[in-house]
Order: sequence, then C-alpha cells, then structure tokens
Amino acid sequence: MSTSILLVFIIVMLVAIYALGYGRSMSLAKTVGGVPGLNSLPFYYGMLTVLWSAIPAALLLGVWLIFQADIIEMLVVQQLPEDIRGLEKDEINLILNKIYNVAYGQYVGDTPPFVIASAEFILGLERNSQWLVSIVVLLSMAIIAAIIWLKIHPKMKARVRVEAIFKNMLLACACIAILTTIGIVFSVLFESLRFFQQVSVFEFLFGLEWAPQAHDGEQVPGKNSGFGALPLFAGTLLIASIAMLIAVPTGLMSAIYLSEYAPRRARAIIKPLLEVLAGIPTVVYGFIAALTVAPFIRDVAIVLGLDSVVRVSSDSALAAGLVMGVMIIPFISSLSDDVINAVPQSLRDGALALGATTSEVVKLVVIPAALPGIVGSILLAVSRAIGETMIVMMAAGLAAKITANPLDSVTTVTVQIVTLLVGDQEFDSPKTLAAFALGLVLFIVTLSLNYISLHVVKKYREHYE
Repeated sequence: MSTSILLVFIIVMLVAIYALGYGRSMSLAKTVGGVPGLNSLPFYYGMLTVLWSAIPAALLLGVWLIFQADIIEMLVVQQLPEDIRGLEKDEINLILNKIYNVAYGQYVGDTPPFVIASAEFILGLERNSQWLVSIVVLLSMAIIAAIIWLKIHPKMKARVRVEAIFKNMLLACACIAILTTIGIVFSVLFESLRFFQQVSVFEFLFGLEWAPQAHDGEQVPGKNSGFGALPLFAGTLLIASIAMLIAVPTGLMSAIYLSEYAPRRARAIIKPLLEVLAGIPTVVYGFIAALTVAPFIRDVAIVLGLDSVVRVSSDSALAAGLVMGVMIIPFISSLSDDVINAVPQSLRDGALALGATTSEVVKLVVIPAALPGIVGSILLAVSRAIGETMIVMMAAGLAAKITANPLDSVTTVTVQIVTLLVGDQEFDSPKTLAAFALGLVLFIVTLSLNYISLHVVKKYREHYE
C-alpha cells in the first residue's frame, strides 16, 4: 500500500473514529438527562477520540518514513557478497547507487548477478515495508480508538483535554521553529570555525584581495590567501547605501502623502499600485537593471565625459543600487504608513486647535510620534538591501574591489556566497567553507540591525505612551 493510499485510509478511519466518539457521548447523555448532563459538548468527545488515535499513528508513520531508507540500505549491505562488504565505504556507496538505479530502471548496461539480486531484494523490502507499516498504523489507530471509546464517561473533561492537546501541539510547532533556527546558526558557526582554522579571522575581515577561485589549498606564511573579504563588505555597503538613498526619502514621503494629504479615493488607488512593486520577483528587477538601467547609466556617463575621469563599467553599483532602491520603496512606505496612521488623532486635533498648519502638524507632531516605527522600518529595509542577491548578480558584476565610484562594477557578500556554492564543491576545502564564513558575517550584521530596530521601537514607544 503506497503512502498516499494509506493517508486516504487514515482520513476515512479518523472520520469513523470521530463518529464513534461523538455517538458514544450522545448515548451516554441519555443516561444523565441529555447533553447538559455531560461535562463537555459531544464534539469534544469525538475530537478527543480522534486526537488520541491520530497522534500515535502520525508519530509512528513519521518515524518509519525517516528511518525506512537507512534500515533498507543496512539490510541490502548485509546480503551483499562478502568481498563487496569488505570494500571501502565510498566504493560500497557507489555499488549501492548502481543497485538503486537498476531497481528503479534508471541503469542500462551489463550488471553483475549480485546487483540484480540486490535490486530485486530492495523492491521486495520496500513493498513489504509499505504493507507492514500500513497494517501497524491502521491497527494501532483501531485499538487506541476502541480503548478511548470504552473510557468515555459523562464526567470526562473532554474539552479540557482537547485544549491541552492543541496547546501542546502549538508549543511543539514553536519549538520546531526555534530548534530549526538554532540548528541553522550552529551549522553555519561550526563550518565557519573550520574555515577560520585554515584562514585567520584578521586576514578574512581586513584582507584586500578576494580570489577564492584561485586558492591552491596551501597556506604560505606572508602570502595573501585570497580570502580577504573587505572588498565584498565595501561593495555591499556601497550598493546598500545607494539603494537606501533612493528608498528612504521616496518611501517616507509616499507614506506621509498617503496618510496625511491624499484624499480617500486617491489613497485607495495609489497605495495598492505602490505595493505592486513588492510583488515583482527580484529576478525581474535584475533583468531590468542589467538590460535597461545599467546601459542607460553607462551611455549617460560617456556623453557627460565621465569616462575620461573615472572608470565607467557596463555593470555598475549605481544601476544595482537604483533598482534595488525602487524595489525597497514599498517596504518602507507600507511600514511607515502603518505607523503614521497609528499616531492618535487626538495629537493632530490638539495641534490644529492651537493654530498649527498641516505641514507643522506633520513635522512637529506626527513624525516625532511615529519616529520609532519609521526608524524600525528603515533598519529592516537596510537588512533587506544587504541580503539582496539577484539584482546585484545581474547588474553589478562580480568584481571584488574597494571603490567609491558608483559607475564601477563591484560585488557583494551574498553574490559571492552563491558563486562559491554553485556546481560540484568539496565541502572540506577553504574555498567552499568561505561561503559559511561570509554567511556568518551576514547573519551577525542583519541580526544586529534587527535588534537595533526593535530596541529603538521599544524605547520610543514607551516614551510616547
């Protein structure tokens, strides 16, 4: 029985189990003067029966799906010829891959008899395991449902138990999210430590040459290793600064207009149109930046004669920053609009009653009151700009250099992470491990910005309350 068919059977059984629990409570209600005589509504008795039957079955099925492949692989290795089992682990893995390809019809060619026998053995194990787990899961559900059905009585606190189960399920979901985050952080941290065992932290943070592709795997004292990430940090800062110069004033002014000056009808039209920008995929922004904005900037710079003063590249930080700034505008405008609208109307009315103009109310009352939220939205937008990859990769180039010339090509941390991890990589070489070190730095920077934004919002919100 396949997993999809098993899920259909489980759903049908759960419906039947709910009907049994519900019916059991209704029959008991007749002995205590009706439904008001029960401790809980009949719905909770049915739901409690379903939950107590489904949760063990789901855990059993989940454990089986997680360990099924490893158990089958172990059994297949044990039935291989003795001379094959004595090979190195990598050689055994290659043979196992060949066996699986033969089993699933993805291998054409001559195969030894033991490979064909092992492939048939795998198919038999998978077929039997599917039937075995199906029978065990359905049988366990039936047995548990029968036990719960017998335990139902009018005084059972079914509602309290159902709510407790849902509360624990919500807690489990929260724990999964937290544990996932901790796992990601530690995996990046451990791989970064492996990198820093081969390349010094000082050289990584302050080195001026980034050329990991040319790394020969040997460290020579006094020689630059090619893992100096300072050009990447400089490029990231340059592009993010250009993007914020575009996004912050435009987004903030848009939010002020929409919340304080725009008529209701104009707001209903402009705000959704502005937020459409947030729904455009970043690859489309990169496409526009690479094929339209970057050539236009280069042509304008040549017409103005800037190519005789500074280097004008076909890929430029200015093109990537401009397009990225446009992309972030709705991010700032939407958040700022929400916090400006959250300013109490009584503050505006009080200022207007004292004779202030609308402009003075905005400058002296609304903006100061909404400042923590505005600062938080800007810092979150900075994190978004630093983490953007696609636009930079398509429009700013891959040149790792320290320059303040916005018409020159640069690269960023995120682009280099992608570059290092594309294709077949050896995850024990410094070149690949450098991606984890860059990711760790990026994580620390964005985490710091988010913490600062939350701290600012919390501090000033308390002040105005």
